[in-house]
Amino acid sequence: MRIVSEVDEASALSTQDAAAGLQAAVELTEAARRVFVHGAGRSGLALRMTAMRLMHLGLDVHVVGETTTPAISGGDLLIAASGSGATPGVVRAAETAKAAGARLLAITTAPGSRLAQLADAVLVVPAATKTDRSQLHTSQYAGSLFEQAVVLLGDALFDTLWKRSGVSADELWPRHTNLE
Repeated sequence: MRIVSEVDEASALSTQDAAAGLQAAVELTEAARRVFVHGAGRSGLALRMTAMRLMHLGLDVHVVGETTTPAISGGDLLIAASGSGATPGVVRAAETAKAAGARLLAITTAPGSRLAQLADAVLVVPAATKTDRSQLHTSQYAGSLFEQAVVLLGDALFDTLWKRSGVSADELWPRHTNLE
């Protein structure tokens, strides 16, 4: 229950800012020709969940680092998550995406970070980073609270896009994998 309380506390602190950020995220995603997701470690795993749901909506989605990921270009969107906003590989990918003319949605705890500075929209998560838990009290290890928030923000993005699409759950179902 302690973890649920921490997630609730982080959610309550960011509700107003999250609504504006989520609206910007929705608009960027709807306007994108293709969507790419990137994060290191557990943040990357959390964004893979978002990629799956966006694929269920019929979007052309790619996970950075996979062998089938094409080059990013103008009209595309990169969704990048880094608690610190300074993860070297994530920031390099964001710089490459911006140089190629793509848009950037950043998810971070650090609104002044390099990743946030590059972004067209930022979802700021009021959570501790891996090494600094002074930003928000947490008893969880490393960046767990941030990573949990990334999952929830991805689901909120999907849910908003899904509701706006008017597509039923039955219409999404055929896009689920059948190779399990």
